[in-house]
Amino acid sequence: MNQILVTKKLYITPELKRKKKVYKFDFFLSIFVICILISVAIYAEYDKNKSEETSQAILSDFNTEIPQEDDATIAKNNILLVVIDENKQEQATANEQSSVQQPITTKKKITDLEVETTKDGFKYTKIASINIPKINVNYAITDGQTHSEEETEALLKNSPTKFWGPNPNKIGNFCIVGHNYKNSKFFSKVPTLVEGDMIEITDYTGKTMKYSVYKKYQVVPEDLSCTSQRTEGKREITLITCTDDSKERIIVKARAI
Repeated sequence: MNQILVTKKLYITPELKRKKKVYKFDFFLSIFVICILISVAIYAEYDKNKSEETSQAILSDFNTEIPQEDDATIAKNNILLVVIDENKQEQATANEQSSVQQPITTKKKITDLEVETTKDGFKYTKIASINIPKINVNYAITDGQTHSEEETEALLKNSPTKFWGPNPNKIGNFCIVGHNYKNSKFFSKVPTLVEGDMIEITDYTGKTMKYSVYKKYQVVPEDLSCTSQRTEGKREITLITCTDDSKERIIVKARAI
């Protein structure tokens, strides 16, 4: 009978109290960690969207800076020539030639490109744009001044970047690296490309060339054989991005057609 009259309070031992405190602490800690993870995810998505906006602004600026093709139309004045003698015929021909308006051609050089600066203080130029219709990729391609790892990382936040090789659309292997954000932005969909897919590169002179994918494979990050310039005198491009787990690199190679 005495056992029945004993209250519950007598059974709450110090050990039980300690465990309850631990459980409460773990619960609130879990909530705190979840909130932190959600905040990080939201910020990461915001940062990706911000990078996309910056990249499109860079592309817009690049398209504006591309020199327009000059009007190659040759204007001639309608001239009625009355030939009296040989000397006057030669003079009339010279006059006709001088009346021809010759087209003025200008070609942009790599040294003419405007140097810009990232918010991290790294300088770069916009040297080309890349368009891959199949995966809706349309970005400017930037090129840093030092090609250091820190500089490349800073540039990759804003746009695909030249990694190695000649100037765009020149003979050799023009290598371009871009982030895989595991969505539809930057080079995230590059791993889905297959043989025969088309890639367009427009260089700083306004010239656009088409490239056809002929090979795709994976390598470890330390393997840089894909940057080889042995192209047998052909124009090639190499796209480089990470796998979804960031452990290896996806390499897509294409050749000018």
